[in-house]
Amino acid sequence: MSGEFLGVFENSVHKQRVIIPAGFKRKFAEEALRSVVVTMGPNNTIAIYPLDTWKATLKRLKEGDERARRLRTQLIDFAMMEQELEGPGRVRIQDLLLDEVGIEDSVIIKGEGHFITLWNPEIYASVRANKLKVHREVFSSEDYQL
Repeated sequence: MSGEFLGVFENSVHKQRVIIPAGFKRKFAEEALRSVVVTMGPNNTIAIYPLDTWKATLKRLKEGDERARRLRTQLIDFAMMEQELEGPGRVRIQDLLLDEVGIEDSVIIKGEGHFITLWNPEIYASVRANKLKVHREVFSSEDYQL
């Protein structure tokens, strides 16, 4: 199974294509075959799943409760056809998906554990600012002394 994706990168969108950061590409498992599935993600984002993770996620959701099965249907409904990474790791994103989440020339690429999300930079900045505010209110330096 592909590894865990962590980190945030900013990049550009060129001719409906986004380059996956090298650190993320190295996390792809052999069985992913450099192939991905692109679909609608959480919080008004686009989600990119390595093929092995996509298959495991669909299987897990199919075996879940009603809500999980509905999410599975939604992921499939919005999914683009499976594709192999181009050249240095480019992924093609349909204009329809880019328009639906408001991504134009610039994109935030964020690791979400077992998948990757693409964010409109302004939306990402707003969401991050809200999360940072909550973080500062809830946690202190003592909480980090695990």
